[in-house]
Amino acid sequence: MSRPASRIAAARGRPFLTSPLLKMSLPVWRSKLVLFVLFASFLTLAGRAFWLQGMSTEFLQKQGASRYERTLELPATRGKITDRDGHVLASSIPVKAVWAIPEDVLQAPVEKLRRLAGLLDMTESDLRKKLDSDRSFVYLQRQVESEVTDKILALGIDGIQTRKEYKRFYPEGEVMAHIIGFTNIDDIGQDGMELASQKSLVGRTGSRRVIRDRLGRIVEDIGSIREPHDGKDLTLAIDSKIQYIAYSQLKAAVELNKAKAGGIVVLDVNTGEILALANLPSYNPNDRKILTGAQLRNRVLTDTFEPGSTMKPFTVALALETKRVTPETMIQTGPGKLTIGTATIGDAHSLGELSVAQIIEKSSNIGTAKIALQMPPQEMWEMFTSVGFGQQPKFSFPGRAAGRVRPFKSWRPIEQATMSYGHGISVSLMQLAHAYMIFARNGEIVPLSLEKITGQPNGRIPGQRIISEKTALQMRAMLESVAGPNGTAPKAQVPGYRVAGKTGTAYKIVDGKYVKKYVSSFVGFAPVSAPRIIIAVMLDEPSNGNHYGGGVAAPVFSSVAASALRALNVRPDSSVTNIFIPADGITESM
Repeated sequence: MSRPASRIAAARGRPFLTSPLLKMSLPVWRSKLVLFVLFASFLTLAGRAFWLQGMSTEFLQKQGASRYERTLELPATRGKITDRDGHVLASSIPVKAVWAIPEDVLQAPVEKLRRLAGLLDMTESDLRKKLDSDRSFVYLQRQVESEVTDKILALGIDGIQTRKEYKRFYPEGEVMAHIIGFTNIDDIGQDGMELASQKSLVGRTGSRRVIRDRLGRIVEDIGSIREPHDGKDLTLAIDSKIQYIAYSQLKAAVELNKAKAGGIVVLDVNTGEILALANLPSYNPNDRKILTGAQLRNRVLTDTFEPGSTMKPFTVALALETKRVTPETMIQTGPGKLTIGTATIGDAHSLGELSVAQIIEKSSNIGTAKIALQMPPQEMWEMFTSVGFGQQPKFSFPGRAAGRVRPFKSWRPIEQATMSYGHGISVSLMQLAHAYMIFARNGEIVPLSLEKITGQPNGRIPGQRIISEKTALQMRAMLESVAGPNGTAPKAQVPGYRVAGKTGTAYKIVDGKYVKKYVSSFVGFAPVSAPRIIIAVMLDEPSNGNHYGGGVAAPVFSSVAASALRALNVRPDSSVTNIFIPADGITESM
């Protein structure tokens, strides 16, 4: 075995350091360069450490905090909506949102995931689809009841957390649906007063800073950034008792007459408050899984139609106001037909010579047209617009329709004649009810309000005068006769109360043409001696053998008025026995 070279060198008498294997062959400058590079690297690291720890402390702290600190949103409670007597119509109940960290939840046993899916009312495959995400946060379900979230948390699945939120609840369901509206899953108003008063109802959310671990659990509460402020409560003018009466009677009438739809509104004459507003079809705002456009439409405000004979009182009132006629002025309506230019209009029957009062009582198209043609178109246009036709109702609510009143300069004689009795003009049911206020308030009109009005010492707010008190009282007497034994709406009578109103029956327009489908209506007020309420009723396409307003809409007015007047403690102004029971078959001119 050979010995190492160093030992051989030592054995031969050579010094150890002079061994050829240890002889340095590298230049000196290279070692100095290496030493310099190492020293420069050390200085760079030292400078960087100084910069990070001394000069960039705030930046590093923010970067660190972003990995463990979280800002929690503290939801504000949405304000309640109540009726005029304080009965709750919409309130928020506490619920929870269930969210997950997908990568952690997917590590849970299959049996736990199956139970989780069952509690969330979904299939296991749907749950896995939600968890199949590269995001660090995913909602599994919103607005979950507390009893369910307690069972979910009891499963002990890592990565499952809950967050407090609120769910809107509507105790009156479909009865109030078109007034209250509804909110979406984020508690934002989508329709009705929930949308109209969103800013005041929603409040302001707060926030808190917390420290969470990697599983999302809060390990430390740092403090509040902003306190939440709950939304303001909203008190409506609606009277729940009258609203229920109006809805139930409208529903019964729609079913009885096999109508496509219907609407009703009840106004307070003294204040302009809307005491009731209902539509059919309706929907349950607590369960909106299956909704159609027909259910959502607030027909009282959004749908316009030709009002038919309910427009005649405004034409006659203008003629009385301008002294062109008196209630006793006689007008020939025979032989039941009137040709204007190339067009002919007519009444349902030949009525012969009628007084102006009888023209309203019998609802004569020819008589109304002859009165209208005595007046300049501009005066009629000004009358119609002064009571709100052709303009959006001036209160905050989504979907208010303006209707249509064409500029008077383009009116031809036949158009002026037909508009005088409600054809060639379109209005909403709300506009129609509001306009009748000039007859119930002795010539004045007041703004409408869906919110309760307070602070009026005598309970009656001042109005804007449209016609004189004398004209209003004359019209009131004529409208009372409509509900009498010789009028077109004896079925509008209310035991114990004098009532006044006007029927309307009009063809519908489909694709720009009149078709044999009808909109039947009645607008009236009671009691005549001191009017307190106005009620407007509309049925769309009644198809059970009677389509006249006096036969299908007037009975709804009667039922609602009778109950509403008692609910408001209005003193009777007539004998209970002073009631005429009409025979079937009463008709009116359209």
